[in-house]
Amino acid sequence: MITISKLNIGGIETRALSPRLEFNRATHCREEQTVLAPRLWWKAERRDLGGGLLLGCPPWKAGIPQAVTDEAPTLSPDFKVPTPPVEKEKMLANYIPVYVMLPLGVISFENKLEKPKELRKQLKQLRAADVDGVMVDVWWGIIEAKGPKLYEWGAYRQLFQMVKEEGLKLQAIMSFHQCGGNVGDIVNIPIPQWVRDIGRSNPDIFYTNRKGTRNEEYLSIGVDNLPLFIGRTAVQFYSDFMKSFRENMEDFLDADFITDIEVGLGPAGELRYPSYPQDQGWSFPGIGEFQCYDKYLKADFKEAAAKAGHPEWDLPDDAGEYNDTPNSTKFFETSGTYLTEKGKFFLTWYSNKLIKHGDQILDEANKAFLGCKTKLAAKVSGIHWWYRVPNHAAELTAGYYNLNDRDGYKTIARALSRHDAILNFTCVEMRNSEQSEEAKSAPEELVQQVLSAGWREGIEVACENALNRYDRKAYNQILKNSRPNGVNKNGPPKLRISAMTYLRLSDELLKWKNFRIFKTFVRKMHADQDYCPDPQKYIKPVGPMERSKPEIPIEEILQATEPVKPYPFDPETDMSVGGYFADFIDGIFEKFTSILG
Repeated sequence: MITISKLNIGGIETRALSPRLEFNRATHCREEQTVLAPRLWWKAERRDLGGGLLLGCPPWKAGIPQAVTDEAPTLSPDFKVPTPPVEKEKMLANYIPVYVMLPLGVISFENKLEKPKELRKQLKQLRAADVDGVMVDVWWGIIEAKGPKLYEWGAYRQLFQMVKEEGLKLQAIMSFHQCGGNVGDIVNIPIPQWVRDIGRSNPDIFYTNRKGTRNEEYLSIGVDNLPLFIGRTAVQFYSDFMKSFRENMEDFLDADFITDIEVGLGPAGELRYPSYPQDQGWSFPGIGEFQCYDKYLKADFKEAAAKAGHPEWDLPDDAGEYNDTPNSTKFFETSGTYLTEKGKFFLTWYSNKLIKHGDQILDEANKAFLGCKTKLAAKVSGIHWWYRVPNHAAELTAGYYNLNDRDGYKTIARALSRHDAILNFTCVEMRNSEQSEEAKSAPEELVQQVLSAGWREGIEVACENALNRYDRKAYNQILKNSRPNGVNKNGPPKLRISAMTYLRLSDELLKWKNFRIFKTFVRKMHADQDYCPDPQKYIKPVGPMERSKPEIPIEEILQATEPVKPYPFDPETDMSVGGYFADFIDGIFEKFTSILG
């Protein structure tokens, strides 16, 4: 029976429904929910009123009718109760947004949006899974394909509008590299033809190994400031492209829709040399090769060596080939060239050129997007093989001068700090136990070192998985690295990444089992909180981009090479998506469904 009674609380007469009806009424007034133990909630929310208990919506819901009863109601096991705003605000500080990379060829080489109906359906699925946004490569080779400064943005505007309509945010990559020739590249999008034509008459605009093999994936940093391209420099290419992007995407930038601008700084969009190109025969776990033998970088090195008082020094000729092991070369062997004065000078020059290149392009990006409410980002490659040997050979050939007694990543983080740029790192899904012993690989220690480097230099750090993974082990590893010391129920966690970008949207991801696990992963990245469309509530507010700080002298950057012990990481995540038992249940369910056809 439904009853309505009058209560006199503090001299104010109010109307109250029967306890059961009022209880049902209360459960529907919530704005945001989480799962709590019903009896604990009951104890936490009761209020003494003349020997009775005040039941109803929590006290922060002002103006809601209250009912009095002496007994706690019987609650359904599935009952969800409101989280107090203060508690919700504290837990939201642990929320990490999840983005999903769109397919590499979502915009075709012909500058057309591919399969728009299918894509929209997939975007709806992502939004329904509480994914926060998507990442997309904005290819230089597509946009400026027809000639210098002839930019065509129509297909990308169509794509951005679709993403926006589906309620997702966007991370945009300024992709100044070729697509094709790297792990996972399934389409071919070269840099603009008119640039490659210049390379036919002057192949030294491309990275070159010691044998003279050219790599057309990205322009050599030796030509960054040389007007070899119809009167323009490579840096001017990148700057003009980004300025055009801003002009043509102004409405999306003004709408707080584009959260990050990741600036491509090398092959695969990463700040590195193309030291391990698959299309030139490299295979894992080869050490790779130095890529500084074009005439411009050769001349730069000779000039630097002469200034240092060693005009006789030349570039290395003893560092081996792509698929060598470290100890098979004189450069990387025990007590090898890399430990000599000449070797140290070369490695410092080689890595410094890379840092200066990244710094200069990010400075141009800062000027292009000045005043926009977005963040700049730069990607660093997760070269985890040969990490467990003293020479770190594969990292060194890529330009990361990282040794046991020299930090090669804190220097990069320090350079990024003047632009308030995010350091985006890869291979966060990998465990040491998954790697072959011959590779001397240590992705877990590498991730710990690089993320710690960013945090110690006061910048935000974001992550990506390096390979397509759909299993719980990979998701749990990502979760552990995303919040290395777990969730803090009283506010921001001690350590956290700013965002996670998942590789990649595909039919395989959207298969029932894979997508079900992925949705759980998203929920755990959100710290079991409901989707929050406002990033200001879970990370520091992003204001209009300000001008980069003054250039940091290279001497000050090199002070960051002093090794510092990384922050401690917990052995496992406290927000697991499940383990062996969940996999066992999945196996049983799959067998059952297969029997049923």
